[in-house]
Amino acid sequence: MEELTIKQDCASAFDAHHPPSNEIIEKCVHCGFCLPVCPTYVLWGQEMDSPRGRIYLMKVAGEGTAEMTSNWVSHFDSCLGCMACITACPSGVDYGKLIEATRAQIERNTERSRGEKLHRRFVFETFTRPDRLRQMRWPLLAYQKTGLQAVVRGSGLLKLLPKKIRAMEALLPKLGPRETVAEVTPPAGTKRRRVGLLLGCVQREFFPQVNAATTRVLAAEGCEVVAPREQPCCGALLVHAGEEAAAVDLAKRTIEAFERANVETIVTNAAGCGSNVKEYGHLLRDEPEYAERAKVFAAKCKDVSEILAELEPRAKRSPLKLRVAFHDSCHLQHAQGVRSQPRSLLSKIPGLELAEIPEAAICCGSAGIYNLVQPDAANALGDRKAELIAPLKADVVATG
Repeated sequence: MEELTIKQDCASAFDAHHPPSNEIIEKCVHCGFCLPVCPTYVLWGQEMDSPRGRIYLMKVAGEGTAEMTSNWVSHFDSCLGCMACITACPSGVDYGKLIEATRAQIERNTERSRGEKLHRRFVFETFTRPDRLRQMRWPLLAYQKTGLQAVVRGSGLLKLLPKKIRAMEALLPKLGPRETVAEVTPPAGTKRRRVGLLLGCVQREFFPQVNAATTRVLAAEGCEVVAPREQPCCGALLVHAGEEAAAVDLAKRTIEAFERANVETIVTNAAGCGSNVKEYGHLLRDEPEYAERAKVFAAKCKDVSEILAELEPRAKRSPLKLRVAFHDSCHLQHAQGVRSQPRSLLSKIPGLELAEIPEAAICCGSAGIYNLVQPDAANALGDRKAELIAPLKADVVATG
């Protein structure tokens, strides 16, 4: 076990605002069931980069016997927040609430380097703002369509840039026409439900075809789909990174937007966003005007696969002669506990052959913005996942 910086006064290193819960910490019996599914432990084999080790670090900081040094912080920065440990834990340790509380403490009570501050500020002020992403989209589209991207990549110029900037460039998706979703899409045939669609931020601007396809499928199954124009970012990136105050503000605005839409169900199609909005009751527990409204909102939230699995199929399923490998996103299978529904939907498509990916519980390395702030670990996990998928010889890799 590595050396920790010992505090002399034995006062908690955490402030009084929602430190990691001792009740949850004490549930951990150090059994080690979490180790084989923890991506950073799988990569490095270091105890302090496992859920068990991180819980120990929370415990000693809370007891006042260790300080929140840069070394201490690094073990929490390396965590992907994939929640695989929650699924594996026989004692019911809610590691998600622990890591989010700890990260909020870190951002309030420790100092990051100037470079880290600038990078985080850029990420949070860009990726949580659909309007700013929209402004970036056209220059990036020109960068791809003019051939400049191919020249830059082929020339070796990227090697001169900082690693985190190179990671952003490498992850830039191929951009095409920007599909938009109508504010209200009528159902095909008799209306079965009125649902709201959470549009997301990056998805809204860089993967708009996903929202368009989601809307078409829901409408085909008899849903009136409402996509409130005024909906902001849901705050998922901020919550997962410890930026609690900003996340609370966005959560309030999201609730207000969907309350005005008067929908029965709020549909999500990005797992990180979905797991976040389902926890609004916890996030807004200290807000008298919003606490109960947040619980009502969260209870309405469902992943698109959940609502489609609930509805008796109405639309005709056309045959697809494809071998499909299904990749469980972490925040769908672990944070939301949604596993069977996507498989059930795929299995009902005539001609489709479903292939299971080995070690499906282990993260692919993307983890929100993890691939931007921890590119080496993210790339190693991505390569590992790709090596597990390749032998399946799938025509398509589907994910939720």
